[in-house]
Amino acid sequence: MTGTTPKISGLIITYNEEKNIKEVLESFNFCDEIIVVDSFSTDNTVSIAQSFSKVKVVQNKFEDFAKQRNLALQHASNDWVLFLDADERITPALQSEIITTLNDPDKKDAYYFKRLFFFAGKPIHFSGTQGDKNFRLFRKSLCHYVPERKVHETLSVKGTIGVLKHKLLHYSVSDYDSYRQKAVLYGKLRGEEMFLKGKNYSALKMYTKMAFHFFKTYILKGGILDGKEGFLLSKVSAISVYENFTSLKYQQKKNSR
Repeated sequence: MTGTTPKISGLIITYNEEKNIKEVLESFNFCDEIIVVDSFSTDNTVSIAQSFSKVKVVQNKFEDFAKQRNLALQHASNDWVLFLDADERITPALQSEIITTLNDPDKKDAYYFKRLFFFAGKPIHFSGTQGDKNFRLFRKSLCHYVPERKVHETLSVKGTIGVLKHKLLHYSVSDYDSYRQKAVLYGKLRGEEMFLKGKNYSALKMYTKMAFHFFKTYILKGGILDGKEGFLLSKVSAISVYENFTSLKYQQKKNSR
């Protein structure tokens, strides 16, 4: 990279992402290095990643998302990092904004990216996605992922925060079944979080929260305006609550023996 632009490390964690890995790595084309922390994929993820000259692959057994992300930060050579998920894509407009931002002498220390959510290729504008944003560009010397947050990981920032204007494309849902499977995985990890926080399983609380999450996503957050996709997203929102409590119940039984 030229000029005053700081060097950037592109970071990503993967497991069986052969359908996504090529395109997301191409989104890192303006980065100086790319670190892939892989959880021993059984498909062609690693071989595809290794075909990119800037890529360094680190294999590490998956325990939770925060640990994998913090490991990626440890392997980054540069202070500025761009951390993407495998189902996210940088547009040309966003890439230009990133470079312009990093060249600004008054730049912040961490930046939120707004995201445009897609369900099976269709953009979703409601269903709770309208306010979706995540930290994606930041200085690793001032940031780390909170270890206690095993899923929907939280970045701790000891510095100034900004928000970029252009949206990141988020192809989170290829179909309903894969999205439901993701909810099951996240539910398991969230249940472990709840147990560690001293929460107790309650069937009444579980079904009440399931109903409320569906209502909130479908009605309060406008899922009804997204048609069939909005209904399915609202349904998965309720299913995720069920998985949270099922995992919590399992943790309580396992640790009471």
